[in-house]
Amino acid sequence: MASSNPVVPLDAQISQADALTYWNSVPATASGMLGGYPNISRVDMRGSLNFLEKLRRLHPSSSLAGSFARAVDCGAGIGRVTAGVLSKVCDVVDVVEPVEKFAKEVHDAKLAGKGTVGEVFVTELQVWEARVKYDLVWNQWCLGHLTDEELCCYLGRCGNTVQEGGWIVIKENLSTDPMAKDVFDEVDSSVTRTDAKFRRLFEEAGLKIVRTEIQNGFPKHLLPVRIYALQPQARL
Repeated sequence: MASSNPVVPLDAQISQADALTYWNSVPATASGMLGGYPNISRVDMRGSLNFLEKLRRLHPSSSLAGSFARAVDCGAGIGRVTAGVLSKVCDVVDVVEPVEKFAKEVHDAKLAGKGTVGEVFVTELQVWEARVKYDLVWNQWCLGHLTDEELCCYLGRCGNTVQEGGWIVIKENLSTDPMAKDVFDEVDSSVTRTDAKFRRLFEEAGLKIVRTEIQNGFPKHLLPVRIYALQPQARL
């Protein structure tokens, strides 16, 4: 006899309240943002800059010659990527971050490049809607807090807000589950997705991968990290 208990989707376990409680308990430091591995920050940022350089070289656009005019760092935390990556390649970087104590740190972040911090939106990605068009929409280590449905809707909005010739970049951990399944983390109430799941959600959101690669140089015991550059399918 079949079980009468319905199968609950893994991402249904995600609780925004639990996630915010967790992140509010984390110190507003690089170590806090990186799960106690601040030593990977430099390798991570170098990998991101190299990826952007290759992306622009292989997919040139006259409308994006030179630096990006405006970018947005979504789920920015204390602005680690804004300061160390995006300020080097963008004139202005807006920030979306749901944890207020992290968002407050962004304005005081020491920027490595000539770019400046624009608007800081203290809100969740699920409800954030862009007021302007962006040349670059950056998402790193934050999308696991969205359910599949929320992520698909969010990515669809990103596709509507990215400039012609611009990119949506996603950099996230990948599940290494032996059954090729997503994995739920009770500690921070997030889901680590498989590469196959990401690709399916991108397609459902009307986005297409224009470049992707694995981040190199991280300790072997950490989860693999993949970076994707996406554009709306209609523009390709």
